[in-house]
Amino acid sequence: MIVELIEFLLKRQRGLRTAGSIALAIIVVWSVTGVDTHHAHTWLEKYIPGFWAIFASISALVLIFVASWLGRSGIMTREEYYDI
Repeated sequence: MIVELIEFLLKRQRGLRTAGSIALAIIVVWSVTGVDTHHAHTWLEKYIPGFWAIFASISALVLIFVASWLGRSGIMTREEYYDI
């Protein structure tokens, strides 16, 4: 089941990226027009529209790249590793 889901998503990478970009743009537009920043806790929240949406997206990308780097650098190994 999970393999089929992953294959389904891999076939539609461009559409997923487009949908994610559109969702991020909608969140940023909403934060500019509909969010009251009068009681913001930090300067970033108050003056950068959609700061938390942008921050979360960048954090997720960093996490993905760090995890893939760790995987390639030695965590992932051949399947018959324990058979030796």
